[in-house]
Order: sequence, then C-alpha cells, then structure tokens
Amino acid sequence: MSYQVLARKWRPRVLKEIVGQEHVIRILTHALTQQRLHHAYLFTGTRGVGKTTFARILAKCINCETGITATPCGTCQNCTAIDAGRFLDLMEIDAASRTKVEDTREVLDNIQYQPTQGRYKVYLIDEVHMLSTSSFNALLKTLEEPPPYVIFLLATTDPKRLPVTILSRCLQLNLKRIPVEQIAQHLKHICDQEKITHETEALQDLAKAADGSLRDALSLLDQTNAFCQGNITTTETRQMLGSIEQDTLFRLLHALADQDGNQLINEISQLAEFAADFNQVLEDLLTVLHQLSLTQLIKKSLDPQEQITQLAKRFTPEEIQLYYQIALIGRRDLPLAPNPQLGFEMIMLRMLAFKPAPDRTVKQSYHPQEKKAPPASPPLVAEKPKPLAPDLTTSATQPRQWSNILSQLHLTGMAQALAANCTLTSMTETQITLTLSAQHEPMFNPKLLARIEEALVNYFNKPIKLEIKLTSTEIETPAKIQHQEKLTRQATATDAIKKDSEVQKIISMFDATLDVDSIQTVS
Repeated sequence: MSYQVLARKWRPRVLKEIVGQEHVIRILTHALTQQRLHHAYLFTGTRGVGKTTFARILAKCINCETGITATPCGTCQNCTAIDAGRFLDLMEIDAASRTKVEDTREVLDNIQYQPTQGRYKVYLIDEVHMLSTSSFNALLKTLEEPPPYVIFLLATTDPKRLPVTILSRCLQLNLKRIPVEQIAQHLKHICDQEKITHETEALQDLAKAADGSLRDALSLLDQTNAFCQGNITTTETRQMLGSIEQDTLFRLLHALADQDGNQLINEISQLAEFAADFNQVLEDLLTVLHQLSLTQLIKKSLDPQEQITQLAKRFTPEEIQLYYQIALIGRRDLPLAPNPQLGFEMIMLRMLAFKPAPDRTVKQSYHPQEKKAPPASPPLVAEKPKPLAPDLTTSATQPRQWSNILSQLHLTGMAQALAANCTLTSMTETQITLTLSAQHEPMFNPKLLARIEEALVNYFNKPIKLEIKLTSTEIETPAKIQHQEKLTRQATATDAIKKDSEVQKIISMFDATLDVDSIQTVS
C-alpha cells in the first residue's frame, strides 16, 4: 500500500476534529442542529487553516443518510463517497484555473437539475477571489436566489478581492491562524499515534515555522520525520528549518551590549557555517527584543528564562526600542542585500553604531556593570543640555527670548500657532510658564500643550514642565512681534519704491499709480 502523507491522512472527517476553529464549529453546529441553513457560505482565512475541510464536512453533514446533522455517521454511502471524493452532488471548482465566464456559465447551467445522489447539490468554489469580473456578474443572481436544493460553499484566502455584491449574499465565516501551542499539541498527538519518537521542543519549532497553518505543520512534520529518520530531535529539526539555538541570539545580544564588534561578527560567521536562515534569525531576534521590552517596562515576559532577565538589565528601554526598529526595517530590506549574511551583518553593525548616547538626567539603572562606552555615532550623539536663561528681570526681554526659543522648537500646525500667541512669564531649570491672552483661549487644548512641552524637553535635553496661564491683559507675543516686523518691512519697502527715481519717472510719464498691495517682502 502506498504511503499517505500526514496532511491527508489526518485531515478531519467531522467538525469536532478540526483544530483551533471553535467559533466556526459552534456556528455550524447550531445551524445544523436547528436546520437553519444558509444558501451560501464563505470561508476565509490564510492557507492551511481548514477552509475546504470545513466545506467538505458541511457537505457531508447536510447529505448524510441519517439526516441533516452536526455529527454525520461517516459510514453511509454518501459520507464515504464524499470522503473518497466521488460524491456526484459535490462539485469542487478551482477558481484559480477556471476564471473565465464561460466556465461559470457551464456550472450555472447544471444548477437547474435535481441532486442525483444526495439531499443537496453542493458547489465548492475554492480560491473564489480568482474569478473574473464577468464570472462574478454571472454568479450574482444565482448566488442570491439558488434553487432550494443547492448550497454554495466558497473559500478564499483574500476576501478583500471579492466584490461587495458577492460578500453581501454570503454568510461569512472567518477562520483564524491556529496558535502555536495548539499546533504543537496536535503534532504531539499525531506523533504518539504514528509511533514517531520526538522531542517536545522540536515540535514547538515546527509549530512556530508553520505560521498558523496546520497543514504546513503536518507537511513540515513529514519532512522532519524523513530528515531525522523517525527520531525527531531539536538539533536536527532546527538544522532542517535553518533556525538557530536561542543561546546564539543571547550571545549576539551580549556582544551588542558589550559593544564588541569582533565578537558580533564571529557569532554571525558561526551562524553562516550552519546555513542559518537569516530572515528567520531576524524574526527570532525581534521576538527576543519584544520579550526584553516586556520584562523592562511591565515586568512581564513571555519567556521567564534567567537569560532574558539578565539581558534586560544590560540595555536601556530606549536601546531596545531602537534595536527593534532597526531589525524590523532590516528584515524588510534584507532581500536587497548582496547576500543574506552581509545584509544581517550590516543590520547588527547598524545597531552597534547607532547606540543611543546615555541620558544624563536619568539614572542608568539598566547598567549594573559600568563599562566605558565607545564614542557614539554622529547621528545619535546627545547634545549637551542647553542652559535655561535665568535673566528675566525686564518684561521687554521676555517676548524676544520666547520668540528666539520658539524658532528652534520646530513646531507645526496648531501647536506652533498656540505657542506663537503666548508670551514667556517665568523660566526655571525645571519649569516654563507661558501666558495666553483670553481671546485666544479656544486655541488651547491639553494635546497641544503636551506637544509644546515635548519640543521643549527635546530642545533643552532635560525634563521640563510646561504651564500655560490665561490673562485678560494685552501681551506681547512672537506672533505680534512677527506681524509688527512684517508691517515695518512692508512700510520700508513701499517708501523705498516710492522714492525710487525710475519709479517716479514711470508714474509721471504714464500717469500711473503705485499698487502698494502688490509689494511683497521676504521675511
């Protein structure tokens, strides 16, 4: 007898055998029990999560000789015929290969005929999003009002490509990616039944590599079983997958924390010797960085290993966030590199070069071991904190001082407008107080205050508390200063043009007048 692959051998035959889709099982079970069937079902989800499996089981549920049921017998003539793929009233159509409108019309022409073998004629259209626009138009009317003995079962991995007219005629059932733990448990069950010796961690790796697809997981299990000759070990599984030991990631991160470029390159070279998939290495690195951030900021980790706890103490939260972003962008750009190893090296060297300079105002609680850090890369060198000017003895200096500061804050939009209509009242090393005229009160809101405060913190490179007070008196603001300066420039320019001898000649010769409004100055 020929070997049957695990993905086919362990394909579910009844609803309760389907893994990880309890919400869809519940919907269909209730519908079948109450015999409240929809004329068109749309199953959506990524590959290998059970779309066509659900459709075939549903076809069996409504055509079982024992009656419409959520638990078909599996032994009657109709059930066995559906399982064997020879049930005459179950038409499976691959929309990817039959996209033309002529193919759709051929199917629709046969709908008028009564079922030959079962209770219902079932049309299972797989990858339905591949149909042409003309095919969808031909299908619309029949899909909305099919004969009472016809049920459509549509499956797609890309529901966004379906016309809304199709979606509105179907009962949509969204299948989710199957969690890693559920896939791993199912793989263990299969290994136990198939007498395949295995290590639990190896099955975890296969479940992660499947990316939510149980069918992919079973295919990988078949492949791993052949590779490991019936004894699935973690080492050989990772070798086959091109993945790496987590300890290797930890060594990479420790080298990064030590700012040891040589060690970093050596670790990457060892990865290359084991033919590691560097895209997968980046994905694993992102996972570890996420765990480090959880450990640091909310004292929680998906992986309670001591290594994670120790590493979390070697980086600041800012460093983790920066490295995560570099790895994320690097994963996107990795295919553009001359080869994956060089691309990965540049990503790690970028992390090494762009290490943020330490914040002088915050205690370095994440660095228990004091080490001399190398010079920071120019793009991320922290500027020396700018001193807050204490000289506010005269009210005349305040608007000008605030105007000078405001010009360097790089604010935009409403935040810039609000700040420009304020004047500086007081300034200390930790707090700045602005005054806003009551007539401009509608401009104020807490979000704009937070934006201005953030800009001040970045400018002075130290914590600053901003307060804005209202006043009913007239105040001098940067906006007024700017407006007055504009008027002064305009008046000066107008006067200069009027006194120009050439302009006076033209006015005299042509009895012309000077259009003052057309005179523009450059600020």
